[in-house]
Amino acid sequence: MSLTDATAAQLQILLHKREVTSEEVTRAYLDRIDALDTQVQAFLVVNADQAMETARNVDRKRLSGEPLGKLAGIPVAVKDVLCVRAEPTTCGSRMLEHYRPPYDAFVVDRLKESDAVIIGKVNMDEFAMGSSTEHSAFQITRNPWDMSCIPGGSSGGSAAAVASRMAPLSVGTDTGGSIRQPASLCGVTGLKPTYGRVSRFGLVAFASSLDQVGPLSTDVTDAALLLEVLAGYDPRDSTSVDIPVPEYVQQLKRSERPLRLGLVREHFDDGLDPEVDRAIRSAVKVFQNEGAEISEISLPHSKYAVATYYLVAPCEAASNLARYDGVHFGHRAKTYEDLTDMCRSTRATGFGPEVKRRIMLGTYALSAGYYEAYYLKALKVRRLIRQDFDLAFQNVDLLIGPTYPRVAFPLSQHFEDPLSMYLADIYTTSANLAGIPAISVPCGFSDSGLPIGLQIQAPAFQESPLLQAAWLFQQCTDWHREQPSLEGNTKGLI
Repeated sequence: MSLTDATAAQLQILLHKREVTSEEVTRAYLDRIDALDTQVQAFLVVNADQAMETARNVDRKRLSGEPLGKLAGIPVAVKDVLCVRAEPTTCGSRMLEHYRPPYDAFVVDRLKESDAVIIGKVNMDEFAMGSSTEHSAFQITRNPWDMSCIPGGSSGGSAAAVASRMAPLSVGTDTGGSIRQPASLCGVTGLKPTYGRVSRFGLVAFASSLDQVGPLSTDVTDAALLLEVLAGYDPRDSTSVDIPVPEYVQQLKRSERPLRLGLVREHFDDGLDPEVDRAIRSAVKVFQNEGAEISEISLPHSKYAVATYYLVAPCEAASNLARYDGVHFGHRAKTYEDLTDMCRSTRATGFGPEVKRRIMLGTYALSAGYYEAYYLKALKVRRLIRQDFDLAFQNVDLLIGPTYPRVAFPLSQHFEDPLSMYLADIYTTSANLAGIPAISVPCGFSDSGLPIGLQIQAPAFQESPLLQAAWLFQQCTDWHREQPSLEGNTKGLI
């Protein structure tokens, strides 16, 4: 087994036994990035020199017997929406192409404190607005399983980096499914924690009441390990919740009583691809064989989740992105006549089409005469969606179903059809609206060899039972161990 085939937990053991050094591990991943990322295009920035320096410092601390963090010497890729001090933080946008933040995000602080090796910043849809990573201003990331297909989004770079084994761990963000959907399409594990579990300080905002930071990894154990590092209270984030962070890895074990799992009736409608349906139902049988009690559950307001999300999120985006006016920081138009023209030209040239579309949707919904008809009504429906989950969790421990209604589709297939892309978020947006945790784990492949993801959802702050159930599934299956064959896989490259 090569170093880049190992999980983060396996690397931990090798490093602890001093069978390998942090420098050797980091070099192995940097070499793999050099060999493969010209195809996959997951990374926007690779911090090779700094990564090697960090790795050597970890090796020095290990040899001298100094205390080490939980991720000592393990490379981690970071989505480019999170601030890393003095490093590019572009959000995949021309608007922030030259921005270098003067501070670290909370989760980046946590990674550094844990002695992780931040190996680089990965690609994303501009300002996290998109589901395919085709909306980055700089490059299009490809799915390692088929280079002609999308990796999902907006954390497509994070998922592709892990799937292609260019990083054992990656940090992404999830506003309406942006961790879970690319995890499903790339065949990796992706977790959206409870809103408030992980601080948003230093996360460039898209929709502040929905954004959440979380891990992507090859398996559940690694996701639990990374979440232990990322989670925690932060007074700089007013929505951060001050409750203890469990030892998620130690709690990965079989439940002492049979799991009660709810199969969401509304998630098995005509829009679900038959291959995805079969894979999910096979996954349900795995749980049944392990003694789980399966019952059908209804989330009656879930049919309104996409419409609600695409009102709430654009409204918040329109407010958050108003700061990019060419005055204080970021891109400024080169030619303009006056202050008004400068702001107009800056936003016209700095934002891509998807960001502009969502700003216009949000601005319209918040405008005089429409606020109560659209935004206020969406907030009321959001409350009903949360109530559906509260009622469901009175009868079951967890909810299971598909992450995404289909497998990865060819690049540019839906690029000019945003409505089709929005509707495909039907299974993921409700967890963000309700603020509950959810995870996607690999559960099969289509006939064409593309990964399929199983989504599991839990009550708020119940990440431990969520991870336990996902871990149990991976103890019984090998889907998460499958890797794409990248050598010679140049299909779709241009």
